[in-house]
Amino acid sequence: MEKTIREQILSYVDTDFQKFTAALLPTIDNVLGVRLPVLRKLAQGIAKGDWRLYLETAESEYFEEVMLQGMVIGYVKTDIEEALSYVAKFVPRIDNWSVCDSFCAGLKFTKNHKERVWEFIQPYLFSKKEYEIRFGVVMLLNFYTEEPYINQVLELLDQTHREDYYVQMAVAWAISICYIKLPDITMHYLENSTLDDFTFNKALQKITESYRVDQATKTIIRNMKRKRK
Repeated sequence: MEKTIREQILSYVDTDFQKFTAALLPTIDNVLGVRLPVLRKLAQGIAKGDWRLYLETAESEYFEEVMLQGMVIGYVKTDIEEALSYVAKFVPRIDNWSVCDSFCAGLKFTKNHKERVWEFIQPYLFSKKEYEIRFGVVMLLNFYTEEPYINQVLELLDQTHREDYYVQMAVAWAISICYIKLPDITMHYLENSTLDDFTFNKALQKITESYRVDQATKTIIRNMKRKRK
């Protein structure tokens, strides 16, 4: 099975797309250059077959092979505990923002198991590993930027270990999503947050880049920017 999957992946390699994608992923050097819709279609097919065998035997030499495994986990039909067991096995394989973010977005079973997944992601938010923390943060911004979770989400974002760039950027992104969805609550948080200056200013920047925020509000947000000390 694995050889067949790899052969399929290799058959879709696009050299120009490889150069484009590799430039966006400076932390890795194993990008083949296969577009995500192609991988999603492959993942959907695998998820309809013996996906357990695939996940137990799949190789992770290339970026696309890891991405594919994450997509399969998002598509499979199984109970929440088995799904989370595969999530737990997969998270340590995440070594770039693209796999992390696509993986999280695909875990749509979270919508039907909010409390269980909330409990599951908590340890990742307090990890010391960059992409484990980013996994937790991106799960928050995808599924929990709403009542009744918003205050807990903002508190967690404020407590998150933020020395790593890809964590800082994820936290800033998450805060911008919180603001877009629940501006009053998030503004109160911003006025009292203990975020480092880089993450705080990035959050403001991302808010002002949103087409869902009006110009008058963007002016207010820009004026909140912290000056470099």
